[in-house]
Amino acid sequence: MSMNNPIMIGSQQGFMAGYLEALALVERLHRLLLDVIKDEFERVGVLEINAVQALLLFNIGDNEVTAGELKTRGYYQGSNVSYNLKKLVEMGYMHHQRCEIDRRSVRVRLTEKGRGIRNTVAHLFERHADGLETRNILGEQSMDDITGALRRMERYWTDQIRYIY
Repeated sequence: MSMNNPIMIGSQQGFMAGYLEALALVERLHRLLLDVIKDEFERVGVLEINAVQALLLFNIGDNEVTAGELKTRGYYQGSNVSYNLKKLVEMGYMHHQRCEIDRRSVRVRLTEKGRGIRNTVAHLFERHADGLETRNILGEQSMDDITGALRRMERYWTDQIRYIY
């Protein structure tokens, strides 16, 4: 239904406008997050790794995963996961090992160097969380409300993918 549809009235238009604004904010926030991570790595003098790769290392943490699990667990949303994994292995941020059961599959985990990147991102996020709270930008209840709403949208969209087509 378009915003110009005369059938859409009052609260429907308001909800649709709010929904579209929320979608745009989610997209902008993701891009801003990558910019913030990039700026942090420039500040500390780590230039060989990009923000997507740093976030990937942060999300993997202490886990050992396959490339497929990165997407299913929500650690990585890019289409170039194989490229980034290859680059991270080449630069010494990750170990990789073929799976014993499925030789086509490769399991990856962080090296000490990769854990250093993960820790840099973790400290950045800790500073942000502290700043949001101490400056009264967001409190614990607001954060719970935001994450709850985003989880409900995630479930709704997941259901649309699974059951509509």
